[in-house]
Amino acid sequence: MGGEQSLALPPGKGPHSVGCVDVMVGHTRQGLFLRLFYPCEPRVGAERPRWIPRYEYSRGLAQFRGRSPRWGAPLLHVAFGSCRVPVSWKGPFKPRSGGYPLVIFSHGLGAFRTLYSSVCTELASWGFVVAALEHRDGSASATYFCTAESGQEEWIQHQRLPPGQKEFYFRNMQVHQRANECVRALRLFQAVRGGRPVPNVLHPDFDLSVLKDGVDLGKVAVMGHSFGGVTAVLALVKEPSFRCAVALDAWMFPLENTLYPEVPRPVLFINAEKFQTPESIAKMKRLSSRNSQTRIITVLGSVHHSQTDFAFLTGKLIRRIFNVGGTLDPHKGLDIVSRAALAFLQRHLDLKEDFDRWEHLLDGVGDSVVPAAPPCRSNL
Repeated sequence: MGGEQSLALPPGKGPHSVGCVDVMVGHTRQGLFLRLFYPCEPRVGAERPRWIPRYEYSRGLAQFRGRSPRWGAPLLHVAFGSCRVPVSWKGPFKPRSGGYPLVIFSHGLGAFRTLYSSVCTELASWGFVVAALEHRDGSASATYFCTAESGQEEWIQHQRLPPGQKEFYFRNMQVHQRANECVRALRLFQAVRGGRPVPNVLHPDFDLSVLKDGVDLGKVAVMGHSFGGVTAVLALVKEPSFRCAVALDAWMFPLENTLYPEVPRPVLFINAEKFQTPESIAKMKRLSSRNSQTRIITVLGSVHHSQTDFAFLTGKLIRRIFNVGGTLDPHKGLDIVSRAALAFLQRHLDLKEDFDRWEHLLDGVGDSVVPAAPPCRSNL
């Protein structure tokens, strides 16, 4: 297979152990599906969840990358089916007076809830509850829900652009659904906070009521990568409780121009060196011109997938399939992205932490990071 293929996701560097559980609410496509990362009590010998949780996701990834599922899915399953995320599966939630700040995370096109485990784990290790959504708008490589009648799984496959349809209108419809799902995720936590029962369809043994006093709903942000980055920006328009957004190499194309004046909160754009177009950068600058707290920085030596778990893939064949290049060490890249995000979140969520020690990154000061947008070298 072109040399040994492997994945070694780093554990969080913060002071907290990290727990993880899947949460599915509702029995229709209009429900919610997310992976929850949270500070937990340390456990010796804790079970670690699989990075690719089901074979169907390997099939979906292969198809999204334009590979034959006949050989692509088995290849991915053999290479990564046994890879684990370094967190405690259903670990006991670690209570904290006042609760933890909340981040709603939106994945990119063709991804799903587990492919940003490295950055979600890192944030949780520093004292955040992170809800990594799996969108049901057809942008995930695969997802599913469980019906009420029989509990059977209904799979939703990735939906490509329909023939003859203009891409903007198709993606604009999707980005609005995605942003609405981010808002509904916040409503889930509000329901838990209000003491209303919220059954977890997948894992009823993990009682979500443990989060009742564990999340500070006055300190909520939204974050995402690529398609998820622009989803995070739109979510600021739809929900005033989101106090800021962090957009990782955002794909700005799907957002209509009339909404830019309505973005009320600051955004941190963390771009890769080789992805953006002049049109996308112009939209970011339009937002920064309207809000002095919005920041745009570029991580040198990084490519679009550097801000995903794919950065930690090894093996020439797999790296070629997923176009994982870049010259920046992935661990260093994760440090830059997470520390810049933490500094930004401290500033705009009014956190009493010491993340401001990394505030220089917000001004593009530091090794492998520069202020402003990258030069436009490639198309989307």
